[in-house]
Amino acid sequence: MGPFQELKPGNQTITVPFLLLGFAFHGKMQLLFFPLIFIMFVATLIGNSLIIVITTTDPVLHTPMYYLLKNLALTEICYSLSIVPKMLTVLLVERKVISFTACALQQNCVVLFVTCECFLLGAMAYDRQVAICHPLHYATMMTRDRCFRMAVGSWLAGVPVALGFTTWLFNLPFCGRNTVDHFFCDVSPVLKMVCVDTALFELLIFIAIVMIVMIPFSLIAISYLRIIHAVLQIPSAGGQRRAFSTCAAHLVVVTLFYSTAGIVHLRPKSSLSSNMKKMVSLSYTVVTPMLNPIIYSLRNQEVKQSLRRCIDKWLHRKQMSCFSSCR
Repeated sequence: MGPFQELKPGNQTITVPFLLLGFAFHGKMQLLFFPLIFIMFVATLIGNSLIIVITTTDPVLHTPMYYLLKNLALTEICYSLSIVPKMLTVLLVERKVISFTACALQQNCVVLFVTCECFLLGAMAYDRQVAICHPLHYATMMTRDRCFRMAVGSWLAGVPVALGFTTWLFNLPFCGRNTVDHFFCDVSPVLKMVCVDTALFELLIFIAIVMIVMIPFSLIAISYLRIIHAVLQIPSAGGQRRAFSTCAAHLVVVTLFYSTAGIVHLRPKSSLSSNMKKMVSLSYTVVTPMLNPIIYSLRNQEVKQSLRRCIDKWLHRKQMSCFSSCR
């Protein structure tokens, strides 16, 4: 049961690692993939780190919306770190291996952080709904304690799902080729190596994914229906534009995330081709985490002003340090 094993002289067994195919179907194009993915990975780390820094250090951004945005940025960093470094290694080295334990840990992290992001996006939609539909009661409805509980709940929501399904899947018997036809250990390619009936596993994980996706998505849909209804009651067109602009960035992020991740994860053994799954997965594992801080900063004057203040303070401290050393 469990990992692939080989019998050695003396009746000893060793665990055989998995082979990650990655983007093998592109052949020499892998050398072009590496710098592109590396640049996007660095941009993801820098952009999301800046979001965390400015929302932590600038008192102006100590609001529920930016507290949840900070948690989303941290999720994107953790998510990228769990996938992209190994992906870059696979693009460079000839022997594209990942140990059984590392594969299980990677899948556990992916499920955990995807679930966390789903619930954080739902919490952010609720925050915008309260801000627009109940502006006079915003401070009492979105208290610091409630925001903290929403963030912690989002982080913890995926723990039982990730641990439960990862433990179950990696204790099933594997047979045939020990090849993961992907650039990371996702559920679908690992499931294809299992040599017993996985109907029950597929059914339960489908139910879990539907709940993980639909609970936050329903909250998002209800929130935006109420937001649209409230905004349409505003008499001036300028007021309507300002109200919608506060939600535009979040709506773009929700669309990007759900439209890509949902295609792959709603059906673990879907008929979608392996190559197509890899390209879709690349969009939500590499591209979307990079775009999130750009989307929020470019369409948000408060974030841009806060970033300018942080840069000005840093330059001022550097000038004072140079002045002191010169004296």
